[in-house]
Amino acid sequence: MDLTGTALLQSLENQRAHVIGILDGLADEALLKPVLPTGWSCAGLVQHLALDVERFWFRSVVAGEPTGQFYPADDLPSAWLVADTDSPEDVLQSYRNEIELANQIITATPIDAPPAAWPDFFGDFRLPDLRAVMLHVITETACHAGHLDAARELLDGRTWLTL
Repeated sequence: MDLTGTALLQSLENQRAHVIGILDGLADEALLKPVLPTGWSCAGLVQHLALDVERFWFRSVVAGEPTGQFYPADDLPSAWLVADTDSPEDVLQSYRNEIELANQIITATPIDAPPAAWPDFFGDFRLPDLRAVMLHVITETACHAGHLDAARELLDGRTWLTL
């Protein structure tokens, strides 16, 4: 991996650590509690990050694996709902597992490699290479880490980092 890829991966790892860190110590009941009017829970948002972000962008798009994650945008809200059969720890472990698989793909793929697969529902939108995919995922993960910051503060007052 070149210097750019290493820097991007480190930035992504920092955002992933923020997602896991802000939820540390939160009880299962709180992880499953909807905090905002849209109804998502912290566990639901992490499930979204595992399936719709890590798995989708790295396994489906970059590596071209058939993960079943190519679906129209109007189906996305269901991915934010945790099934009754899944515990918050299951969801967090799924996220950790998807990160590990994504990192294997990232480190094995040239930074300028085009995506191996691309869903038709994106229309003309296309990311040209792994570099652009990583920047997209860093941005999305950072945005959702901020959502989790706000949710955690509403749940029990804890904050991640206040400058």
